[in-house]
Amino acid sequence: MRDLFDRIIENKGPLGKWASQAEGYFVFPKLDGPISNRMKFQGKDVITWSINDYLGLANLPEIKKVDGEAALEHGAAYPMGARMMSGHTEYHEQLEKELAAFSQKEASYLLNFGYQGFMSVIDALVTKDDIIVYDVDCHACIIDGVRLHMGKRFTFVHNDPDSLEKNLERATKMAEQTGGGILVISEGVFGMRGEQGILKEIVALKKKFNFRLLVDDAHGFGTLGKTGAGAGEEQGVQDQIDVYLATFAKSMASIGAFVAADQEIINYLKYNLRSQMFAKSLPMVYVKGALKRLDMLRTRPELKEKLWENVNALQSGLKEKGFDIGTTSSCVTPVYLNGSIPEAMALVKDLRENHGIFCSIVVYPVIPKGLILLRLIPTATHTLQDVEETLDAFSAIRERLENGTYKRLSAAVSAAMGE
Repeated sequence: MRDLFDRIIENKGPLGKWASQAEGYFVFPKLDGPISNRMKFQGKDVITWSINDYLGLANLPEIKKVDGEAALEHGAAYPMGARMMSGHTEYHEQLEKELAAFSQKEASYLLNFGYQGFMSVIDALVTKDDIIVYDVDCHACIIDGVRLHMGKRFTFVHNDPDSLEKNLERATKMAEQTGGGILVISEGVFGMRGEQGILKEIVALKKKFNFRLLVDDAHGFGTLGKTGAGAGEEQGVQDQIDVYLATFAKSMASIGAFVAADQEIINYLKYNLRSQMFAKSLPMVYVKGALKRLDMLRTRPELKEKLWENVNALQSGLKEKGFDIGTTSSCVTPVYLNGSIPEAMALVKDLRENHGIFCSIVVYPVIPKGLILLRLIPTATHTLQDVEETLDAFSAIRERLENGTYKRLSAAVSAAMGE
């Protein structure tokens, strides 16, 4: 019999095998200074395209003032205990009422974290007799939530209504046998590609099939729709999303999340969400901070307008220069290039050291082998000068990628890794 740790020592995984070359620079990098469009990386000033602070709230004086006052009054501990036992306050209730109204739902419930909260919502909504049908490109938290499901699940091809319909036919036949129901899961915005989920097409299928729709709108909340209510509002179907989830980690620049739905569904979740029933309540510093942030989403539309000015300038500039940004329909701006992982390392080092551009690098296994994805997140704090400098830098690194400069620079790394 093998020791449990033998496999872990022998095979560190597709990303872990690069740790000695990548850690501290390409993965687990340290950005210093106030959260903004320009920060410091290893002592150098860089234009930062990797911070999900869409509306630029993180470092605003009025936000920091509320955060600081809440921390001074309550500390990091209050309230102690889970919501059901001793961690419930009027501020938690107030935030839930305001989030429900903002997301155009009857009620909402706070979640300590988006990832574990979303997993727990899926677990609470279905039984072994129910069938889940979900987009194959859904976020890892949804994948892990589906893994908890003891019943049948099907994936449909990303944003493909025909594939969804075929899988709904399969799910309907199975549900008729088990006596269960069907839960369809998609995202408001897919965080890597930047594409909006086909919510309008999904809800249209409700005329033909009996299912409920759950949407993770982490990247759409606060950035899409007339009022910022998200991808559902943007597509005119917010009222037909049965269970709506979003985090505070993107447009709200904080920690926490919420789920919104009809009052009866929220009442059920309050008493059946294991991740909240058996976990400490969201601390007051985050609750009061979220109330202030939500107020700014409602009252400062110019923040979203500035965000989209930067998004449009960056995305149109990249397209004009011939870069492949896929079919993004959100703030998320992917740039697709062809190359190996060692070439991607050389390319990103060039961007950071010689051009002062810091963006996230995404490689296999997140995307197919041979592709490099540079993921840029525009925010309201960026400037058009930032955009121009970035476009010039990308033109330079593309030329070096195509003429083989990065392949030569990365040859030693490739040989060491047996690539």
